[in-house]
Amino acid sequence: MKSVSVLSALLLASGFSFAADRPNILFAFADDWGRYASAYAVAEGPGSVNDAVKTPNFDRVAREGVLFLNCHVTAPSCTPCRSSLLSGQYFWRTGRGAILQGAVWDDAIPSYPLLLNDAGYHIGETYKVWTPGTPRDAPYGAGRFAYEKAGGGFNGFSQRATALVKGGRSIAEAKAELLAQVGGNFDAFLADRDGSAPFCYWFGPTNVHRKWIKGSGKALWGIDPDELEGKMPAFLPDVHAVREDFADYLGEVQAFDAGLGVLLEALEAAGELDNTVVVVSGDHGAPGFPNGKCNLYDFGTAVPLAVRWPGKGEPGRVVEDFVNITDLAPTFLEAGGVAVPEVMTGRSLVPVIDSGKSGLVDPGRSWVVTGRERHVAQVRPGGVGYPQRAIRTAEHLYIVNFKPDRYPMGDPYHITPDSAPPLDKLENNTFATAGDIDASPTKAWIVAHRNDPEWAKFYEIAIGKRPGEELYDRRADPDQMHNLADDPAYAEIKAGLRARLMAELERTADPRAGGGECIFDRPPFVGKLESP
Repeated sequence: MKSVSVLSALLLASGFSFAADRPNILFAFADDWGRYASAYAVAEGPGSVNDAVKTPNFDRVAREGVLFLNCHVTAPSCTPCRSSLLSGQYFWRTGRGAILQGAVWDDAIPSYPLLLNDAGYHIGETYKVWTPGTPRDAPYGAGRFAYEKAGGGFNGFSQRATALVKGGRSIAEAKAELLAQVGGNFDAFLADRDGSAPFCYWFGPTNVHRKWIKGSGKALWGIDPDELEGKMPAFLPDVHAVREDFADYLGEVQAFDAGLGVLLEALEAAGELDNTVVVVSGDHGAPGFPNGKCNLYDFGTAVPLAVRWPGKGEPGRVVEDFVNITDLAPTFLEAGGVAVPEVMTGRSLVPVIDSGKSGLVDPGRSWVVTGRERHVAQVRPGGVGYPQRAIRTAEHLYIVNFKPDRYPMGDPYHITPDSAPPLDKLENNTFATAGDIDASPTKAWIVAHRNDPEWAKFYEIAIGKRPGEELYDRRADPDQMHNLADDPAYAEIKAGLRARLMAELERTADPRAGGGECIFDRPPFVGKLESP
């Protein structure tokens, strides 16, 4: 990393010069972190789940920079989301990066970290990053740009912290030990750069991914599950077991935020904070909950986004522009003075950040497109997926389900009116049933109460089949519970949204745009995949 690449040498020979004042880039990206942070409680008003979570470090980034209200991932599944983020393109343009199991990175696709590296940036990552340059058979964090020697215990925060407390440490001591790993890894990264070269660092712990210790939200972070009563989304049962599960999820969010705080302190200590663009986000919605991960509802695709960029615009702004996670790659490249490849479908956020405005800054950012093909292979016969595309505006969410005959979350194996796997299996084995919903206490509770008239609807929401089209009035129905696709009063709105969605799919060469069968319906995108 301390040598100039061939591309860099060619650029220098052609007269291209690297600006001496290019900012550093710190990108903190949490696994499975949906739009939950205390900064959003202010925007939403009292009575939301965000009242219960405390994220002072994310809030600081937002307060000293820009808070985005409408950031969505291109796909609510880890690998296609990260493929889109790295490439700055919709996931359907990333080859086998469009799916989770069997994914292979296409080295011909430009990726922002390697482009920045070619331009003289010192790059590195810690924990979960599906990074170009990582050997295909290597685990996360084992690539040539990885910094993890100080330890990986922070990844399983609640498990490790709980074990340390049981071993005799106080909660404060347990947290400090895990957070020290975050600092140690980052210090190693900073120490490895060549002189004053700018750096680009990706902090990607696997929290907020499951699984976490039941009760850890209250035990480690003081989040009382019963304080969530009356605040839960309408598609989740408002019962103690589910509230506790969600409180534990928020506890993992707070652990990630604490790790972010370590990085901010390290930048301040090194005198680098005000020369660093800090971007904080997550890769999709909550795991193990209906309508979250692997779904195109807001609970699945909406993520937090805050950007602290000293000298760009006024701090403390709240922006309503719709942002796709693909927009980050061209943003990072523009920050580094690197030309954005024409193949990138994302658009740089620099004009929005630099505008100094709040509200809707760019009228062209009034909608965002999301989609999905397949998460894991073994949840439906033949290893087929559940292809969907959606368009989200300020007023509406419109979804096309291309294969409505299939179960969206995977087949309900072993579930009959009178039988189901034991609760402990449903809490710990994702593939016991509907495998695109991670194993969780929430999933187990819903399956266990599927025949109870009071709660049966939640089983249908979680696992049942869906129609070919869905349309929701976001302002009247923020939790997307009432499908208006067949309502004649919304026919014109639906037609307009469908036309806009299909035009974007066609413009970006989505194989689904033509209708009927496509490459995603054939191997290697279906069936049991073996990585080369």
